[in-house]
Amino acid sequence: MATAQDDEPATVADVHDIAGGMPFVRVEKAGANPVYQVGGKSFIFFRNPRPDAFDPETGERYADVIVIWVTDAGEKDALVQDATRPYFTTPHFDGHLSVLVRASQLHEIPRSELRELIQDAWLCRASRRRAAAWLTEHGL
Repeated sequence: MATAQDDEPATVADVHDIAGGMPFVRVEKAGANPVYQVGGKSFIFFRNPRPDAFDPETGERYADVIVIWVTDAGEKDALVQDATRPYFTTPHFDGHLSVLVRASQLHEIPRSELRELIQDAWLCRASRRRAAAWLTEHGL
């Protein structure tokens, strides 16, 4: 059931709450950054500044990039090609089923969209049994 909060802008806290609230999730660390995993497979992680993600005007590396797995290349293309959405990719992620989003731009998407994206990320990385059980439990 949708709530008024679903339309509110997404936040970094929402990423942690939604990802951490999925079943069988373990939070590992990559340096100081959290990596959300299910069955030993990452589905969301926060990147350190890297040379492939930077401000085109200043050259400064983005320090707030979040990597989110997607179900397939079609979903990735749809998300990154929509200029009204904050999702992007870099050549480093060519062929990788994930999209990038800056934490500072999460407010550009509603919490409901973030929830769906994170749930889909979890579903595509969870075992078939766990994914099927979660889908059944949620009537999907």
